[in-house]
Amino acid sequence: MNLRYKRVKVNQSEAKRQQWLEELECRLRDAGCALRDILYGMTLYDWVLELQKARGEVERVFTLLVFGDLLGIPILTPYYTMRLLPYMVPRIEAWRRSMLRERDLTDLFDQEIG
Repeated sequence: MNLRYKRVKVNQSEAKRQQWLEELECRLRDAGCALRDILYGMTLYDWVLELQKARGEVERVFTLLVFGDLLGIPILTPYYTMRLLPYMVPRIEAWRRSMLRERDLTDLFDQEIG
């Protein structure tokens, strides 16, 4: 009887220890993710935003070169326009809205002053 009681007690303590280790691992993982996000925000976030803006500008210019005739600017011949049409159809409406959107002088100054 005494041996059986010791086995149950050992199993319970082992289960508590395992649960404590799992909680510790979860907390360390969360702390690591938080540290990674902080370092990313401190070092790379501005670069990523600038690269995204540059990519958007390049895509808008490319679309303008290919489909400028939609705005009345014939730059490229219709043959090449038709060849590129299947790749550009999903982006045409968003591009058109972005090109025809009213812009303010403050849109150029998106960075903080100071």
